[in-house]
Amino acid sequence: MPPIAMSVRGLVCLAVLCTISLGACTTRRAPRQEAATTFTGSQACRDCHQTIYDRWKTTLMANVVRDPRQQPQAVLGDFSTANPLVTFKPEDVDFTYGTKWKQRYWKKRGDDYFVLPAQWDVRNKVWRPYHVQPGTDWWVEYYPEAQEERPTGPLCDGCHSVNYDIKTRTVTEWNVGCERCHGAGGAHVARPVKSNIINPVRLDDVRANDVCIQCHSQGRPRANPIEGRYYDWAVGYQPGDRLSATWDLEDHRLGSNTFTHFPDGSAHKNRMQGNDFVVSRMYERGVRCYACHDSHGTGQDALLRLPGNETCLQCHGPRLQPGPRETPEEHSHHGATSEGNQCVACHMPQNATTIADITVRSHTFNFISPSMTDKYGIPNPCTSCHKDKTTRWALDALNQWSNVSPWRMTAH
Repeated sequence: MPPIAMSVRGLVCLAVLCTISLGACTTRRAPRQEAATTFTGSQACRDCHQTIYDRWKTTLMANVVRDPRQQPQAVLGDFSTANPLVTFKPEDVDFTYGTKWKQRYWKKRGDDYFVLPAQWDVRNKVWRPYHVQPGTDWWVEYYPEAQEERPTGPLCDGCHSVNYDIKTRTVTEWNVGCERCHGAGGAHVARPVKSNIINPVRLDDVRANDVCIQCHSQGRPRANPIEGRYYDWAVGYQPGDRLSATWDLEDHRLGSNTFTHFPDGSAHKNRMQGNDFVVSRMYERGVRCYACHDSHGTGQDALLRLPGNETCLQCHGPRLQPGPRETPEEHSHHGATSEGNQCVACHMPQNATTIADITVRSHTFNFISPSMTDKYGIPNPCTSCHKDKTTRWALDALNQWSNVSPWRMTAH
């Protein structure tokens, strides 16, 4: 082959290699989307997505904020018995918030809402005070001491509505509507094509999970204060964006037990599923929230796609690479119908406080050894279930299991 031909061929190969190399090292971009800034509300989605819309309407997301004048049954608290904590009447309530663990009550004053100072513990059916104390949430020092002087606009409403406008303090829609996760739908309603609506399935792993983490995390906007107010939600974020551009997750101090974190950096309180998830091996491997949950509604608790262990076994069955290499019963050393044979019992223990003694599940998916309780006071799933037993008993029992390394149980 003539030298010139060889030289040209070499240049072509070099160009191809460079192109491949650049492609491998370049950050994946979000799919191109047509400009969409007009919000329509979930009703506009119904005609084309009737089945999904009907499922979503039954979810907690679609019903977290309710108007008791339109839905009197929304009020769960017992107002029939006098209680010194309850300084307001049902007719003072403009909105209720929550139905699963707790219910809080909002009163409108001017163009803002304010949370009244008593909340209903749904599980225990008792009234409890609602007042965020100094030294707890980061934003407390920026707002008055009186609970009824702390507006929900900057502290709550961005996650419990669609298109909260910080200038006009108005919303397109209360509750977690379609556009909270799919972005503004005006362009899509006018011309329904894939390119003008956000679908997390078509986003990269980080952006797809950001859609959920925007509200299921503790943090603060990078730009605080914003027009003179301190916000506790991701102002300016829209689905498809990189959440980290506008939102910082709450920091933790290893070795310290704080209002938000245990000493190992895992979540101490509710609404921190995202904080836990981003440090998990699942997130690292590209697993997305919607692999387990369907925010459009399911027949399972927590909007799980599948019941019980089926959610986990779709990826972690004995014949699949992530293992384990045995049945759930052999892996857990508990009977098939035992609570201890549920994958979540050990890998997603209920240790993050939502109200009083009510807790929600961890999302690090790590097994918390009883030795972590001894060293750092972090609740472990063994003695949280076997309340009459000690951590020593639990460690001794685990050391008898042939599929458990005693080194791992004490290495944290």
